[in-house]
Amino acid sequence: MKGNISVNTENIFPIIKKSLYSNQEVFLRELVSNAVDASQKIRALANMGQFSKELGELFIDVKIDHDAKTLTIMDRGLGMTADEINKYINQVAFSGATEFMETYKDKLKEETMIGAFGLGFYSAFMVASKVTIDSLSYQDEAQPAFWSCDGSTEFEISEGTRTERGTTITLHISEDAEEYLQESRINEILQKYCLFLPVPIHFGTETRKEGEGDEAVEITEPVIINQTKPIWSQKPSELTDEDYLNFYEVLFPFHEKPLFWIHLNVDFPFNLTGVLYFPKFKADFDPNKNKIRLFSNQVFITDSVEEIVPDFMRLLHGVIDSPDIPLNVSRSFLQTDGNVKKITAHITKKISDKLAELFKNDRAGFEEKWADLDLFVKYGMLTEEKFSEKAKDFFLVKDQDGKLYDWTAYENLISANQTDKDGNKIVLYFANRDQQTAAIEQAIARSYSILELGHAIDPHWIGNLEQKLEKVRFKRIDSEPIDKIIGKDEVIPSLIGEEEAKTVKEKVEKLLEEDKSLVVKTEACGLDVHPITITMNEFMRRMHDMEALGGKSMFGNMPMMHDVVINTAHPLIKKIMEMPEENQNESWKYLVDVAKLSQGMLRGKELNQFIQHALNKI
Repeated sequence: MKGNISVNTENIFPIIKKSLYSNQEVFLRELVSNAVDASQKIRALANMGQFSKELGELFIDVKIDHDAKTLTIMDRGLGMTADEINKYINQVAFSGATEFMETYKDKLKEETMIGAFGLGFYSAFMVASKVTIDSLSYQDEAQPAFWSCDGSTEFEISEGTRTERGTTITLHISEDAEEYLQESRINEILQKYCLFLPVPIHFGTETRKEGEGDEAVEITEPVIINQTKPIWSQKPSELTDEDYLNFYEVLFPFHEKPLFWIHLNVDFPFNLTGVLYFPKFKADFDPNKNKIRLFSNQVFITDSVEEIVPDFMRLLHGVIDSPDIPLNVSRSFLQTDGNVKKITAHITKKISDKLAELFKNDRAGFEEKWADLDLFVKYGMLTEEKFSEKAKDFFLVKDQDGKLYDWTAYENLISANQTDKDGNKIVLYFANRDQQTAAIEQAIARSYSILELGHAIDPHWIGNLEQKLEKVRFKRIDSEPIDKIIGKDEVIPSLIGEEEAKTVKEKVEKLLEEDKSLVVKTEACGLDVHPITITMNEFMRRMHDMEALGGKSMFGNMPMMHDVVINTAHPLIKKIMEMPEENQNESWKYLVDVAKLSQGMLRGKELNQFIQHALNKI
């Protein structure tokens, strides 16, 4: 029999080769998935009593013939008659899996079909100059059928040679695709896409010895490359912690053990299974890890899951499997619809519920994990409103002594001593203990509590939190002189008059006239505040820190402005003012350099001159 393949689109093969599939290697995923479908169908028929013969061992065999330059995929599944080949193969986009599911939808149990579009078979022509099918149907009195096509719309069907139920597909690999005749390349693809398919996949052989001494015999067995029952397809009640940890090792070898995990298992209003692991999060901020793998009926689809997983959850590791996630024809891309939004919302809820449960039932254990969870929770609060609403009850903050507080407790702690004249609670924080030691010590001397907020994400998180909390303001500990930072009505007397203060300001401005980023001010601060300090106001600093994370400047070439604050309540300021005029400049310069040094702003030539000046004083 000869004929023309029935297609509704001209030049279907160039479209398949160049446009339909974004990645050439997925041809093997499609063909193996079809073989799995055929195996699942015959098993389903046997379970329903529709097939009474010996089922035998179900497996898929993948083989390379270097001499013939062929790649073969063989199964022991349903098989096809010549009429079925004509129906399912020659009519492009008629999906046998879809028809089978519809016919037996009320009787199917655990078996699920992978195929949905009927185009997967034709992906073979991306790498093959010729494809043949040799198949024998399970049906009584069926005759083997052979189909052949060279990539044109012409095909040929004749009598086949297969003697056992099932199908053998042979790809005659094109010259420009001979990489698919390499065992290492095929093994790589099978490991990537087919590692968890529900039917054993054989690829290659291994030899072992059985018996001892002269009676030992060598036994050659096929290598099974997949796990047919991954843990996400099993019931959580049947699994141990060791099972979850072993599976994590399979997915992410050489990674540290995860903190904990969540087993997803939903069957209404959509089907979703999976396991998401909380890794030990690093201090560096990189949400684009691509460590969550998306499967559809145990077939790997992609690790780019931003369409179904909120940004912050991309910090997690694990797998999600759902036949209800809409894919395009080639299964290479997600198509957004209502189900995707429902799945996203469900996963978000499961994550927040798990964290809330840990916080409530094991507060000590939750606090032990907080150093690793801190970044994840903050990123979630920033990017996902529903998560943020839940997280307000379990996120923690850490003070200068390393003690952790939930937010309600911390607000109560600072309410009395850190409320300004306008009724705002002022939350003080530091980003780098070593650089801000002096300001921290000054705050502690006033019985203030200070939070440690040193993550790159913290400036964003602080701004977001201020919008949601009533009458709460965050200020970095060195954004203003310590006696001004809370904004109370306390008045500290100056040791010099207004005219003297004006004179000091002019002298220091003269020293700094070449640096337009420094603005000189005079204020009466406490005795333990340095004679001259350099600060950056909270808004300016946050913008600067957010720029560093986002990589985009909000101020163009404008320099970052700092305040140079002269403490007119410090005795040393009065002392210098009482010196002879010709001796004052050296002292003002020294105090300014000390202020710069404390902020890490004294560099290069200026730093060397400061060191030499200090050495000359010895």
